[in-house]
Amino acid sequence: MRRVLVSLCAVVAAVTTGCAGGADGRARQDPRPRPPALTWQQELRVADAQQRLTRQCMNRQGFAYREDRVLTLQESRPVRFVQDDVAWARTHGYGGRIEAKSLRVHERNPNGTYRQSLSATRRAAFDAALDGGDDAKTLRAPLPVGGEIRKRLGGCTEEAERTLYGDPALWFRTSKTVSGLNALYGEELMKDRRLTSAIRAWARCMEQAGQPYEDPWAAREAVRVRTSRLGEARADEAFAAERKTAVADATCARETSLRAVATARETHYRDRLRDRFGKDIDTYRHLGRQAYDRAVRIVPERD
Repeated sequence: MRRVLVSLCAVVAAVTTGCAGGADGRARQDPRPRPPALTWQQELRVADAQQRLTRQCMNRQGFAYREDRVLTLQESRPVRFVQDDVAWARTHGYGGRIEAKSLRVHERNPNGTYRQSLSATRRAAFDAALDGGDDAKTLRAPLPVGGEIRKRLGGCTEEAERTLYGDPALWFRTSKTVSGLNALYGEELMKDRRLTSAIRAWARCMEQAGQPYEDPWAAREAVRVRTSRLGEARADEAFAAERKTAVADATCARETSLRAVATARETHYRDRLRDRFGKDIDTYRHLGRQAYDRAVRIVPERD
């Protein structure tokens, strides 16, 4: 159940972050408009713009740099805990083949290969150009549950982030705060009566479809194990089974309104944190929206 909790919180966070008011209702009465959360398509375009800016900067420094745009727009779609797009599942299953395709590209790592082809002196210059090398600054972001996360930033990476977000340090801090909020309510969310009822309804639907799993994570894990067991020699058989399970999963998610319930319940628990983290949430969304507005002038959307 712990792994399910983490997966579920990742699903709806982008949809619900900072939606409504705080526990005492003050934020709900605040008439000021709040920036909407970016969609996954918009987030991908921002990431592509950052790659483009980084490549242009590296080229100016005299180095080659390869952008990663191998996956199509639909192949880049994140597969979340609650997957209710039946058409996508019918074509891609849970995205197993897409993940394998992406892994092959990253294993080849053309930028890493290029870097290794350079002399030791040029490699050091490449590193300094890309992220500041040994002279890079260290950003720190406190986490909602305590502790902090750090990131080295400099060179072309910093230049790209500054072009998109304006203040890379503020973006880093608020993004880590927002992404860490689910740790404050995750256990309570997974015990929520309405959510557990919806998951049970999903499980009954799946059993009727010949797919007896207690929750979407269990269905996906079973597919992963089966695919690994069948191996490359029976890859087509494994993918057919993956698509069958994924279609049943998405169909049952639609029929039981599992996504709507999960989104509503996460919104409920996140609302109670707005008094403490509302400013960070709104700043994070504002910077993300600013980055997207700039990204559309830098790169086209993927096909």
